[in-house]
Amino acid sequence: MKRRGKYKLFSFLLHFPSGCVIILEVKNREGGSSVKKQNRLLELFLSMMKIGLFTFGGGYAMIHLLESEFVSKREWMDSEEFTDLVAIAESTPGPIAINCATYIGYKREGILGSIVATLGMCIPSFTIIFLISLFFDKFLEISLVSSAFKGIRICVIYLILSAGIKMLKKLKKTPFNIAVMLITFICVITFSLLKIGFSSIFYIIIFGSISILIYTIEYIMERQGE
Repeated sequence: MKRRGKYKLFSFLLHFPSGCVIILEVKNREGGSSVKKQNRLLELFLSMMKIGLFTFGGGYAMIHLLESEFVSKREWMDSEEFTDLVAIAESTPGPIAINCATYIGYKREGILGSIVATLGMCIPSFTIIFLISLFFDKFLEISLVSSAFKGIRICVIYLILSAGIKMLKKLKKTPFNIAVMLITFICVITFSLLKIGFSSIFYIIIFGSISILIYTIEYIMERQGE
């Protein structure tokens, strides 16, 4: 019974995006916009599915591919907006890649776009893990798979580092930004060497609060100067 339930859930998630597109087409059958809308949704879904299918190493490894696909290639947003998106996606609950996909989908096609984009990002990993779970023990015994993942780990490090370097180059080099970057870098290295647990959310809360305080002070001084 449990396995049958798994198959039903898998079938539902697999066919959900196409079902959304069909519903949209029926509602707008008389207008020519339905075809364009359908094509945009399909393009969004396939783009997210491609990233979700070929990215290993979690959300941070996906940042480089997301930036390359939606900023450099498709130009759906600029570098500054993408940097803000990553910061927001990191500071809100849930995996960073899925949060990014949901935002990009909503920006392009509203609520339906966010659903399609999120499913496009989730379905590849869900499908792979679902299939692996059916024969998990035998999968772990395959030496070829173990060797492949050793090489994949190195690629993941490059993807994360590449995304960080690109975002650093496009970041505004203000004294505050440079100070935050250096302090965070030193703290991360120090806490890692000393094996001190310090969640990344604390960095976001601390420096976010400092930024709000600085902005408030500057705003008050500008109003007083007027």
